[in-house]
Amino acid sequence: MRQSSRRKGMDASRKEAIRQDMKIIGVTGGIGSGKSEVLLLLKTKYKAYVCQLDEVAKNLQRRGTDCYRKIIAEFGEDVLRADGELERQKLSEKVFENADKLKVLNEIVHPEVKAWVCSDIERQKKKGQKFYVIEAALLIEAGYKDICDEIWYIYVPEKIRMERLKMSRGYTEEKTKKIFASQLSEETFRENCTIVIDNSGTFENTVRQIGDRLL
Repeated sequence: MRQSSRRKGMDASRKEAIRQDMKIIGVTGGIGSGKSEVLLLLKTKYKAYVCQLDEVAKNLQRRGTDCYRKIIAEFGEDVLRADGELERQKLSEKVFENADKLKVLNEIVHPEVKAWVCSDIERQKKKGQKFYVIEAALLIEAGYKDICDEIWYIYVPEKIRMERLKMSRGYTEEKTKKIFASQLSEETFRENCTIVIDNSGTFENTVRQIGDRLL
């Protein structure tokens, strides 16, 4: 018990030290909500360092890594491309509608990604970064509330998101509804996020909301 309490105290101190002089912002929201536009604004206007967890996960799953070996051991070699790298589409198909397999995959990948992010936060803090932005659709599920100073929910109603995905990616209504069903509900996002950025109107309105948070 004493060791556990001491370790918790050390973890809390470490997080506080990481946060000092640098604001850590989580950005999340459903597919089609315009997170990419928000990230570009944060990067260009506010010189924020942007960390997209999906990109981190891709790098940590490259051939020869611990994640790669664990995934192959669990899901088999049929999720590999001809060059031996992971075929992410095949892997996604295996877990998309199988909650148990998805849980296994997340338990392999999420801890590795989170450890890398914590180290990267320290690196960027030493470089004098003012804002560190972490983006992921699964930010809440992956347990980043304890790392972020704020978590922003980029909100757009489902109807508008559906139209955007139809126009930009050619998604059918059926495909879009399946994706929506696999993601957190609006209510859950609002319950777990500290800030709501309404991105359903003009982007100028979104810019003003973000400016109110950062200026």
